[in-house]
Amino acid sequence: MGTKYKGTKKEKAALNAFINLMRCANSLGSRLNTSYIEHGLTGSQFGVLETLLHLGPLCQKELAKKLLVTGGNMTMVIDNLGKRELVERVRNKNDRRFYNINLTKKGKTLIQKIFPGHVEAIVKELGSLTQSEQIQVREICRKLGKQ
Repeated sequence: MGTKYKGTKKEKAALNAFINLMRCANSLGSRLNTSYIEHGLTGSQFGVLETLLHLGPLCQKELAKKLLVTGGNMTMVIDNLGKRELVERVRNKNDRRFYNINLTKKGKTLIQKIFPGHVEAIVKELGSLTQSEQIQVREICRKLGKQ
């Protein structure tokens, strides 16, 4: 369903593109989030575990920047993961003002268990697009995201 806004062609085209983009993202997200919800994780918590798995320990500020969330929200996410013993804060050896966030053994085991199924679900969901179309989607999203 497109916009019912009675604006210019340019405005209606932008609104319709935005509506389609958001509906697509929400629809995909709701179909893909089962892989981590089943394990009692939020999307942000899953993102932290996945980032730490692939990039290694990071300070909280770097994690927040990578996941595009606020520092306050990241504190709560890290606190909740810490309560479940999935991550730990370790004082940075080079700069004692900072703490690195590390995966615990329990956290690493969990994310390594969940992630392959998550990737498989993503591949399946995007399977209706050719590899070339997937690249185009990535380029378009990157262009929009950098404005």
